[in-house]
Amino acid sequence: MKHRILNFLIALFITSILIFLFFEKIAMPIYIRKGNSIRLINVRGKILDRGINELKISGFNGVVFDTVYTSNIEPQTIIDQYPPSGQKVKKGRTIRLKIARPEKMIDVPSLVGQSKRSAEIKIQQLGLKIDTIYVEYNPDYPKGTVAWQFPKSGDQIRRGFGLQITISEGLPPDFYQVPQLFGLSLNNAKKKLDNSRLKLGKVTYQQNEDLVPYTVLDQSISPGTVLSKSSQINVIVSVLNLQDIFDSIQNQK
Repeated sequence: MKHRILNFLIALFITSILIFLFFEKIAMPIYIRKGNSIRLINVRGKILDRGINELKISGFNGVVFDTVYTSNIEPQTIIDQYPPSGQKVKKGRTIRLKIARPEKMIDVPSLVGQSKRSAEIKIQQLGLKIDTIYVEYNPDYPKGTVAWQFPKSGDQIRRGFGLQITISEGLPPDFYQVPQLFGLSLNNAKKKLDNSRLKLGKVTYQQNEDLVPYTVLDQSISPGTVLSKSSQINVIVSVLNLQDIFDSIQNQK
């Protein structure tokens, strides 16, 4: 019984394949040849609207099935078609068209303040590139970071476009800019002076009950001042009472 069922299924499978091959290789080609088929016109290189109109006049339907983003071909130009031109095709068939569209514009990211390596990675991920790198001293940006870029952040450019950047070399050799110390703790003021290659000078204490003890109230040289050599910056810091001042003086001895 099992063998009969198996044989029946095998026979049914073979018969189905033969019927499919008959229609695919013999019946359908004969039907198409007998039908109203003509050679397909060539619409490649034509603007989409015109190409679809010419296909319609010839008895075909044109539809966009693929898009290529490029700046080398006029937008809406038909790049390819399927079936290809010259092939005999039955009237009423849908012809698939590949067309060109303008390249997508990319928003330029902000690179200023980032390291050179980070900027390069970000640019590459967007399909852009860095074609010019300048190097200059810049006191506003640490050495090795991007201090300037063109196009600027937020501008839109095409994929493959090259950017220009300037990499900071940090402070010039003879450039000493006094930082803003007001409101900093005495310890943080010392660190900021060290980073600016300056030194902490005389510390004067002034009673002030509204601020945290040892907060910088004033400095001897205004912030932003550019000096030609390393100098000492005197500061005035807050204390809560005279005992704090006495303790501070004793600690300095």
